[in-house]
Amino acid sequence: MSAKPRLGVFKFASCDGCQLSLLDAEDELLAVAGAVDIAFFPEASSRMEPGPYDVALVEGSITTAHDAERIHEVRRESKFLMTIGACATAGGIQALRNWGDSEEFVRAVYAHPEYIQTLATSTAIADHVKVDFELRGCPINHHQLVEVLASLIAGRKPRTPTHAVCLDCKRKGTVCVTVAQGIACLGPVTQSGCDAICPSYDRGCYGCYGPLKQANPTSLADHLVQLNHPPAQLVPLFRSFNGYAEEFRGVGDGMERRMKDEG
Repeated sequence: MSAKPRLGVFKFASCDGCQLSLLDAEDELLAVAGAVDIAFFPEASSRMEPGPYDVALVEGSITTAHDAERIHEVRRESKFLMTIGACATAGGIQALRNWGDSEEFVRAVYAHPEYIQTLATSTAIADHVKVDFELRGCPINHHQLVEVLASLIAGRKPRTPTHAVCLDCKRKGTVCVTVAQGIACLGPVTQSGCDAICPSYDRGCYGCYGPLKQANPTSLADHLVQLNHPPAQLVPLFRSFNGYAEEFRGVGDGMERRMKDEG
């Protein structure tokens, strides 16, 4: 029997982008693969061995009753469970259904809605089971994923950045798009991970890596309103890839109420 840690990679409701980020790691992935026993990874191999697993990577959100049961099975079979990507950590872009009528969506999209079995909401994995570590991003940064896996193999604490995207802009010498151009940007309340790509091209941050710890998105939203960004514009900004994360959700809901009050 192999003495290597057994790795399982599981997919729930998602676009597979985070798993593809892992496969895109190429040479780095080969180094990791040599140190672990990849026991279950349908995206990459037809080899699917049963648990238990030392480490489980989980991509995707919970959107069906079947998946709500399946995630508990994965948790029982896994010593260390790590969620990867915005879908798994915050419900993903599909969580936009949480503000609407899912049955109406199904009727509008499918010719035979009676065959569709879905929950009314899309929720994060942590809403259903204990999660040992979250890796943010839409998609994840594969360098961060390799670092976390290498850390687990070595028995040390993973090192992933927890600072705001704004710090990355400062380090790169990127002029603040909000200060200089008045562009709405979530950089001050978003966790680092993308190397501040969007501000580098004169675009505001879209919050792909989720809310920063101890962020103050309400203050940022109020400041953006003062810069003549109406609540109607800020609602979709906060309701994107990580819109159902608690911090962003509260601001989006508040801006929606403000929009309605203003008529």
